Amino acid sequence: MRVLFRSRAKHDYLSDALTLLTGWTREGEQIRRTLVIDDTQHAALTERVKVVADALRLRPEISRREDRTQIRVGHGDGAPLSEGEVLLAARIEDAYRTVTGS
Repeated sequence: MRVLFRSRAKHDYLSDALTLLTGWTREGEQIRRTLVIDDTQHAALTERVKVVADALRLRPEISRREDRTQIRVGHGDGAPLSEGEVLLAARIEDAYRTVTGS
């Protein structure tokens, strides 16, 4: 019973944390964010994200199409989102604000 409670509490905690990440959408067990930034900002953001992702041992997917940068965090293999992945999304938001001056 205790394991079930902890699992549910962790899920609720992650759901609450995700609601604080404006602009991120959840698709199954992945979260996504699309940013409208220029090429220079994209390069700076990608470098900052790489440092944080390496520290967390995570691999977000970052792609560029025209003036949009798409970021996807999560495994996509049915594994639930982890605390580290939600933390990475929050750090990506910090990096985004830094590179755009927002």
